[in-house]
Amino acid sequence: MVKINEVAEAAGVSISTVSYALSGKRSVSPATRQRIERAVAELGYSPNAGARMLAGSRTQIFALTEPLRSDSHAPTHMAFVLATAVAARRSEYDILLLTEEEASAGMARVASTGLVDAILVLDVAPDDERVSLARSIRTPTVFIGVPDDNEGLVCVDLDFDAAAVLAVDRVVDAGHRSIGLIGQSKVAYEKSNFPPRVRGAFERRAGERGVDHVFRTSGDRLTSVEATRAAVGEMLDGGATALLVHAADDVHAVALAELDARGLSIPRDVSVVSVAASFDTATLAHPIDVIPLEPQPSCDLAVELAVRSLTPEGVEPGLHLLPPSYRDRGSVAPPPARRD
Repeated sequence: MVKINEVAEAAGVSISTVSYALSGKRSVSPATRQRIERAVAELGYSPNAGARMLAGSRTQIFALTEPLRSDSHAPTHMAFVLATAVAARRSEYDILLLTEEEASAGMARVASTGLVDAILVLDVAPDDERVSLARSIRTPTVFIGVPDDNEGLVCVDLDFDAAAVLAVDRVVDAGHRSIGLIGQSKVAYEKSNFPPRVRGAFERRAGERGVDHVFRTSGDRLTSVEATRAAVGEMLDGGATALLVHAADDVHAVALAELDARGLSIPRDVSVVSVAASFDTATLAHPIDVIPLEPQPSCDLAVELAVRSLTPEGVEPGLHLLPPSYRDRGSVAPPPARRD
């Protein structure tokens, strides 16, 4: 197999000059380019998909690394995968989906072969292993999510802190002085980047507003029903008149069923707001106000940044946080004067 040093020797240039000509990362004089092209053709050099054509060429493929784990909430993850694929197609790009649980393996593989023009990263963990890899490879990388260590990275996400603040302010402004947050599964606060951000912002903002507040997880897959019912009961028995829910649709359904079983009406007795829901809360037994987590805006922006990263101007590292919106479905009202 012909190696790049042989091309460099045949063209009478350095290895780095061959690399620049093949990747287009730096300009190369026409005469030098012609010598490199001649050497590539004569030797049959083709190290990877990205070097089959010379500078300015693109594979028109983005890699999307989305590790599928046993504890993943598949509907939410697949919604982001679909939104990314649709956004990429509008820019005339196809998506190569990498689903290894060892997420960095596939990412390293496509980066080393030059098979893709850029890499999009989903299901970002707080201490994501792909962070260090993104810093070491030349392939432009965009994170859809924000790891704890995000210096020098390009990251896109909903502003989850602002979403939690918006939810707290909504119910506190309505007059509620005791509120609860039912969160995701326990493991989500260890492996995901956004649930801890929602919890932290909820607790900070509730403290700033001077209201009583309590947080509980929804257990795990085997105990979510019992854990959710217990959380609702504990919050109500403790005097909460407003519940915020940051979890999957089944947790919402259990929470609403528990309210119904206690004979409580929304919003007359209890106000409820869904924080960063990725499903339509209008389909629940009782439609509730929602601050939506919509895949399309984040994925559209991530693809746009990936495309821009391939231009001479490139993209500066930084966080691109999308402001939350609020959809009123009539589930928030002033608290009852007293609870029997």
